[in-house]
Amino acid sequence: MTNDFLTIHNIRKIYNADTANGVVALNNLSFSVTKGEFITIVGSNASGKTTLFNAIAGSIMFTSGDIILEGKSIIKIPEFRRACFISRVQQNPNDSVMISMTLAENLAMAKLKGKRAGLSKGVKKEWRDEFFALLKPLGLGLEKRLDDKIDLLSGGQKQTVALLMATIVKPKILLLDEHTAALDPKMSKKVLEITNRLVKDSGVTTLMITHNIHHAVEFGSRLILLDKGRVGFEANGEHKQKLNVVDVVEKMENKIAEFEEDISIPAVKK
Repeated sequence: MTNDFLTIHNIRKIYNADTANGVVALNNLSFSVTKGEFITIVGSNASGKTTLFNAIAGSIMFTSGDIILEGKSIIKIPEFRRACFISRVQQNPNDSVMISMTLAENLAMAKLKGKRAGLSKGVKKEWRDEFFALLKPLGLGLEKRLDDKIDLLSGGQKQTVALLMATIVKPKILLLDEHTAALDPKMSKKVLEITNRLVKDSGVTTLMITHNIHHAVEFGSRLILLDKGRVGFEANGEHKQKLNVVDVVEKMENKIAEFEEDISIPAVKK
């Protein structure tokens, strides 16, 4: 009997396969996730981070392998159906919200996720009260802006709303795709603190891609370093608690050095 909630099993993704421009984005990648884990994922450019998220969300088809959730393969489930149980917050603040709608309308749409929506206009009174109570503790004044169009909010405020939309109906998996990368340092820290609180309170299984090594070390219960489409290094529990930024950077640099050795052309013997 296994405790694995999500299993990435030997996923291989090759872009431009069978051509001279073929690129291996995921190289028989395998790892398992326990229910409720908060995993931070780091890696250099082209290490396979976004391709991994696209594979889990169903945005791309991969060359071979499987994705198993709660003991069942999900690779034949189309992206729009996976969206009922997989939530994703993108890097661009405008990509995870509906900018032509109000804050309250955005949260109401998220609350109806996976349900049949009626034709009645507006947001229910009890929902507005719920949204007010949800927003007030965040300290961003959003509870006073329920009727404002989302496009009037700052990037950090939009990402906060996007996080609430992604978790107001608890998904099985939450994918955070560099969701603070476009924010200034102060707001990035605030959004990450809100993220950490939401993940802990909900217990949702979370994978977060970040280029910020400090964030990868500080947040989450487990860290995975992706390298050329494979797991190059991982740490959890006490091991992760003892990690520092220098440790992770050294691991990344060592992997880059290994890669350069792999592709070096041996001298021709005379």
